[in-house]
Order: sequence, then C-alpha cells, then structure tokens
Amino acid sequence: MSKKYVLMLWALALARLAVAQDPQFTQFYAAPQYLNPAFAGSALAPRITANYRNQWPAITNYVTSMVGVDHYIDRFNSGVGLLIMNDNQGQGRIQSTEIGLQYAYQFQVSETSFMRLGLQGSYVNRNINYFGLTTGDQFTDRGFITGSVSGDPTLQGGMPRNKYVDFSTGGLFYSDWFWIGAAAHHINRPDQGFFVGGQDRLPMKGSIHAGLRIPLMGFTGLADEQDREISFSPVILYKFQGKYDQLDLGAYLTYAPLTVGAYYRGIPFKKYNQTINNHDALALLAGYRMDQFSIGYSYDVTVSTLGNSGGSHELSLSYIFEKPEGRRAGVRKRSKKLPCPKF
Repeated sequence: MSKKYVLMLWALALARLAVAQDPQFTQFYAAPQYLNPAFAGSALAPRITANYRNQWPAITNYVTSMVGVDHYIDRFNSGVGLLIMNDNQGQGRIQSTEIGLQYAYQFQVSETSFMRLGLQGSYVNRNINYFGLTTGDQFTDRGFITGSVSGDPTLQGGMPRNKYVDFSTGGLFYSDWFWIGAAAHHINRPDQGFFVGGQDRLPMKGSIHAGLRIPLMGFTGLADEQDREISFSPVILYKFQGKYDQLDLGAYLTYAPLTVGAYYRGIPFKKYNQTINNHDALALLAGYRMDQFSIGYSYDVTVSTLGNSGGSHELSLSYIFEKPEGRRAGVRKRSKKLPCPKF
C-alpha cells in the first residue's frame, strides 16, 4: 500500500473528528464572487470568471475549480451572480460541489464613495469515494492479498453523501483609490459530516480585505485611461475559521497590459503551539489584460514545515462583456468602477 493511500485512509478514519477548512485562492481578486458576495455585479457589466487551483501536487492533490457569472442591473442598483465550485481532496477521495446564487445592492455614500451589501445562498453536495483504498484486513505478514475485498465496516455501503444549504453575507466600501470589505461565510454553520449522529459543523469563516490603488506617471487607469493604466496596489486579506487564522499581504504593479505581484501568506509572530509556526507560502503571480479579457497565473512556494509539497499552481480567466445600454439620467454617479486589481 503506497504512502499516499495510507495518508488518505488515515484522514478518512478521522473524518468524524475533522474540522474542515475552506478552499482558498491566491488570486483572490480574480475570484471576487468567492471572496465576498458583495462583489456580485461589481464589474457593472456582464462578466464570467473561471479559476483553477492545484495545491500540493507532490503530496496529495487538493484541486479546486470554479466558474462565476455575474451581472449589474443598473435600473435597480443591483448585482446578481451564479457561482459553481468543485473541490477534490486527496485525489478525489473527498469531493464537494457547490452551486450558489448571489445578490448585491449598491448605493452611493458620498460624491466619490459607494457601499455594496451582498447575500449568498448555496446548495452543497459532499461525498467520500472509497474506491481504490485498502485496509489492514487485506494484508498478511506476506503482504497484500490479491483480489481481496475489505470487510472494514467503514468502507461498506457505497459512498457516504451529505447535502446541505449554506448562507453567506458581505459588505464592501470603496472609492476611486481604496476599498475595504468584510464577509462572513457559513453563517448557519451547516453539518457537513458523513456519519449519523455526528456533529461536524462547518465553522463560520470571516474575512477582511482592503487595499489602495496608487496611480503612477499620471495615469489613473479609470474610464478611457484603462488601457494605459500604470499603478501600484498594496493589498491585504485576513481570514479566520475555527481556531485558525491567516494573513495574505502583498502588492500588484500594473503597467498595462501586464500585471505582476507577490504575496506572503502567514502570521510570522504567531504560533499555534511551541513547534508549529504560522508560515505558509510565498506567492508570485503574473497577469495579462487585453480589452475585456484577462488571464493570470500564480505559483505558491511552500515555506512551512510541510516541506517539498510541490507548491500550488493557480490559473484565472475573466471576460467582461460590453455594458448594455442603461438609463441616461444618473448613470454616471452609479457607475464608479472598483479599483481592485484584476488578479
């Protein structure tokens, strides 16, 4: 039995006690609907995004794929969105599929600042795939018994499943040059366990994200100057779930049509215990934007005690369609674009 299968079987055996953590994206502004439901419709035009992340491929893959579609309805100052995500842990041994609907309302706070409030309701389907795993009763002192079938009761009865409804909310305040937002996911704390009588409730996840957009060389990148954008954007994302928390600190440099960036993930002065430091990864990213199309790639270098994990690869795609004709009166005031980076 390979080392990978031993690790996966051990993880499944602890499923009754495990407290799951949400998937994460290094390019969190390229997955805006996942970051905060208040981002639904924030492009002020029809938009489609796609994200793919392959984490720790040298150990055991955590692969997350996601597609988001959103649109801004100018007449009602509202954004609507659809989010579909598939997450595979341990080479697909634990799988989850989520379909979420989002609504966000935008209103003007001052001449130059706006507020967005968002809600999300999701339907989630999780299952465990036991196929290909082996247990101790399939081995003797001479090794694996060819053709044997496990009698372990944990592996009987097919693939355990769990289906539940999940709710999230968030808010976002922004102007031409800064933004700050907060989101709360799993506010109903759904039970995601696979076993009858279990209490495997998903901890609520909270996050705070903020940043600045500093124009360079006189180009703002707003309105008709978007294709000539030259700017520097320091950003921060702090999130917490259960007893764990994490800080992403980084910056983007945009010289249209190119964007490059770097991140540090972790809280270096905090320890979960005497032997585990809160260091996770260093990430580098690059993006290219051409008209309404954007593409980005990032790679996470593991700096934790996990060692040679193979890092994490992430790819993002985005396309913003032409904005439909809206009402003429007052459109300009409600059409402030978010200054967040696209990657």
